[in-house]
Amino acid sequence: MKRNYLKAMALFTAVIILSCLSKLANTQVESTGTLRKVSMADIHAGAEQTGLYFPQLSGKNIGIICNQTSLVGNINLVDTLIGAGFSVKVIFSPEHGFRGEADAGSDVRDGIDKKTGVKIISLYGKKTKPEPSDLKGLDVLLFDIQDVGVRFYTYISTLSLVMEAAANKGIPLILLDRPNPNGFYVDGPVLDTAFRSFVGMHPVPIVYGMTIGEYALMVNGEGWQGAKKCQLTVIPLKAYTRNMIVILPVKPSPNLPNWQSVYLYPSLCLFEGTFISVGRGTEFPFQLIGHPHYVVGSYIFKPRSIPGISEHPPYEGQDCQGLNLDIFAEHYARNGHAFSLEWLIRMHNFFRDSTDFFTPYFDKLAGTDQLRKDLISGKTETEIRKSWEKGLNAFMLIRKKYLLYPE
Repeated sequence: MKRNYLKAMALFTAVIILSCLSKLANTQVESTGTLRKVSMADIHAGAEQTGLYFPQLSGKNIGIICNQTSLVGNINLVDTLIGAGFSVKVIFSPEHGFRGEADAGSDVRDGIDKKTGVKIISLYGKKTKPEPSDLKGLDVLLFDIQDVGVRFYTYISTLSLVMEAAANKGIPLILLDRPNPNGFYVDGPVLDTAFRSFVGMHPVPIVYGMTIGEYALMVNGEGWQGAKKCQLTVIPLKAYTRNMIVILPVKPSPNLPNWQSVYLYPSLCLFEGTFISVGRGTEFPFQLIGHPHYVVGSYIFKPRSIPGISEHPPYEGQDCQGLNLDIFAEHYARNGHAFSLEWLIRMHNFFRDSTDFFTPYFDKLAGTDQLRKDLISGKTETEIRKSWEKGLNAFMLIRKKYLLYPE
C-alpha cells in the first residue's frame, strides 16, 4: 500500500514538473542562442581588469562596498588592493556581511576586519545608506558584489543607496561588473512604487535581465538615485553573453548554495511571502517547497536550525511534504525563459480555504498587490502574465538604453 502511494506521489510530482516545462517552453524567449552553463573561469570579471581601474585608485583613500563574492582570482578584492599597496580606509558591508556569514534579515554590525584591520561599516539593519560622516576623507568608492538579477535581492538596493550617498558628496564610484546568472530573460510585474521597499526600490520587473553594472547605469541615467547624478564608472566584463547560466565560485548568500538555487530563486522567493517553506534549514534551500499539511508531492524534508545560514527556520523539526525542484532546474536548456508561477498557483489552490496563506511581505516581494489579488481570484498563469505586458514593454525600452553587452 505504502509503495503504491509513493509511486502515485512520484508520478504526480513528475506531472507537475512536466506541466511547468510545457508551459514555460511556450514563453517568449529573450536570448542570444542556446542557453548554456559556464563557470566564472570562462568570463573575465570587472575586478580582474585591474589595468582599467588601478590607475584611478593610485594615491586615493578608498572605500569599498564588497563581500565574499568580491574576488580577483581566488583572493578577496580588499586583500588584493592592500597587497598592491592601495589605501583602503573602510569596508561597507551589505546584507549577510563582509564575509557573507549572516543569515537573511539578520542585523549586520559595524566592526573591524580581523584579517586586514580595516574598519567595517554595515549597510544592513538600522542603517542602509552611508552617512556623510562615513564618507569623510574618502576620495573614491569601489563597488564589487555578485548580484543574481532579481529585484528583491537586496544588493541592488544597497547599490542605489550608495550611489545616492556618493552623488551627494561628489565622490566618484567605480563599479566592477559581474555576470548575471539570471541575465538571459526579463519577466514579472514591474514594481508599483507604492510598494517601494528595501526588497524593491525601482520600477523594474522581478527579473530584469541586466548585469549589476548595466543596472547601475540605468539607475543613474533615469535619475532614480536622487537629484544629483553619480560620477559612475563601470569596469566591464569580458567574454560575457546573455545566453549563460554562470556557475558562481562562491555562494552569493548563505541560502543560495549552488546554481540550481540561483536559477530557481526568482520562482521560489515569492513563497517567502506565504506560509510555504522554501527549504530553509535544509541542504537544499530554494530548491524545495513544502508544508506540514501539504499532502501532495513525493519529497519530505525536515528543516533544522543552522547557525549563520538558517537559524530557527519555518517548521523547524517538522516534516514538510512537497517537491524537490532540482529536476526542473536540470532541464534549463528546454525550459522557457521565464520564472514559473505554476507552483505558487498550485500551492495556493490547495490551501485556498486558509486565510493566512499570504503574509504582508508578499506584496513587497511582488512589488504590487495585483498578483496576490489575481491568485485569490483564481486567474490562470496566462491571464496573470497578460497583465504584466504593458509594464514589461515599457521597461524594455528603458533597459535597452543601458545595455553594455549584446542581446
